[in-house]
Amino acid sequence: MKISEITVMLCDDSPLIRKKLAEMLSRIGITNIINAEDGEQAVDIYKEKKPDLVFMDIVMPRKTGIEALREIRGFDSEARVVMASTVGTQGNLIAAIKEGAFEFLQKPVKEEDVLKIINRMLKE
Repeated sequence: MKISEITVMLCDDSPLIRKKLAEMLSRIGITNIINAEDGEQAVDIYKEKKPDLVFMDIVMPRKTGIEALREIRGFDSEARVVMASTVGTQGNLIAAIKEGAFEFLQKPVKEEDVLKIINRMLKE
């Protein structure tokens, strides 16, 4: 798979964070980007579109990122979901790993970290 063929879903309740992540991804060469505003929307969109990679905030209204990760992985055990949080507590990290997170990012997200995750995904 080429970088330009990857479909990525961005799930964050902050439009600004989604916009910044989308800009990072487009600089890397990814243009197939789907947005979700909360965990509930992310689960519905994932089931319909099956993106190659998901960047998901942990702290969101309606359904947390951990709850959405659990549902997405229940639907698709191969799902690659990267959890992101400003609340970098051990509890969030442990819960994300336990539920099968592909990777964990600390906000503010750095472009080089996003690139490392994309490259890891392409190698697998």
